[in-house]
Amino acid sequence: MTYDLILRGGRVIDPSQKIDRVTDVAFANGKVAAVGDNLKTDAAADVRDVSGYIVTPGLIDLHTHVYWGGTSLGIDADQFARDSGVTTSIDTGSAGPGNFMGFRKHVIERSEARILAYLHISFAGIYGFSKTIMVGESEESRLMAPQDCVEVANANRDLIVGIKVRVGRHSSGTQGSSALGMALEVAEEVGMPLMAHIDHPPPSYEEVIGRLRPGDVLTHAFRPFPNAPVTAQGKVKQAVLDARARGVYFDIGHGKGSFAFKTARAMLANGFYPDTISSDVHTLCIEGPAFDQVTTMSKFLCMGMALNDVIAASTVKAAVAVKRMELGSLKPGSAGDATILTVKNGKFDYVDVVGEHLVGDRRILSEGVVLRGQWWHPKRSSKFAKVK
Repeated sequence: MTYDLILRGGRVIDPSQKIDRVTDVAFANGKVAAVGDNLKTDAAADVRDVSGYIVTPGLIDLHTHVYWGGTSLGIDADQFARDSGVTTSIDTGSAGPGNFMGFRKHVIERSEARILAYLHISFAGIYGFSKTIMVGESEESRLMAPQDCVEVANANRDLIVGIKVRVGRHSSGTQGSSALGMALEVAEEVGMPLMAHIDHPPPSYEEVIGRLRPGDVLTHAFRPFPNAPVTAQGKVKQAVLDARARGVYFDIGHGKGSFAFKTARAMLANGFYPDTISSDVHTLCIEGPAFDQVTTMSKFLCMGMALNDVIAASTVKAAVAVKRMELGSLKPGSAGDATILTVKNGKFDYVDVVGEHLVGDRRILSEGVVLRGQWWHPKRSSKFAKVK
């Protein structure tokens, strides 16, 4: 068979197929074409020697803010993709129904890396979050736009994967969880999952997850006190266990203020692993403490999660959460995305949102990207020269 690109001899880790072995991955017509040993093709194919590296499905970051130029939070999605090996950025509510079409036309459609989005219930999305201005959009009930949200979500189902709402003292203030109720109503109307942000109480962690449905996502799930998911004795709260049992997904959403090693250690010690690992990258945390997706993944690797579980939480499990099963897999016919990683050994300093440092012995690094079946990493192309 004729292939456009073959990644030759890497350690392929694809949790969607339970693959973890040295083999080849081939791409044709923008899709994954085959996974197998010593794949043959014609001389015109782009063949890259990736022996000694790890090949995974294209990484999915379930929580990002990439409405560059449209909100104060937005970072450049393509630059982030190259640096962090993320082939699909899920923007979580940067835009609402009032400005989503600008996001679509000026950012999403111009980006080479894939962008999907949760649509914010607030008319203008997250419009007032910067170093100097902090306005909780969910505190203003006049900005809640359920009818507009339904119309925009229905008209843009190719890109919109769910509805987003932010509640907590910083984001909804005296309105408490009222925006959550509106967002749930919209999500039900359009038949999409909801992603809920939680910060300081009120409302409480328990109140928010108690209202989430199977398939909905709680982001910032491993946040520090107050509104942590564990008790002072280090036990997972019963409401958290009940929510997982009925099918609520727990996402990391590291960000500027939403991930603590103390919480994570307690959750992992109780066998409660995150469903998805995401960075919540934006302008206020891209230089720390979150940095990027692979740094967030590295933190969990250093806290004891198996590499395959870390990769699953950044590929197939994220695809399940957004109901896009063509992503997060190297099955033939899947989207032609792959990430080339390496795991370095040594001493690496990691920091969480409350200033605690962890010295880890490993670090995951992005070394290359395949996007829609084509090699897409010009800065490091020489490392993976074509095989003649």
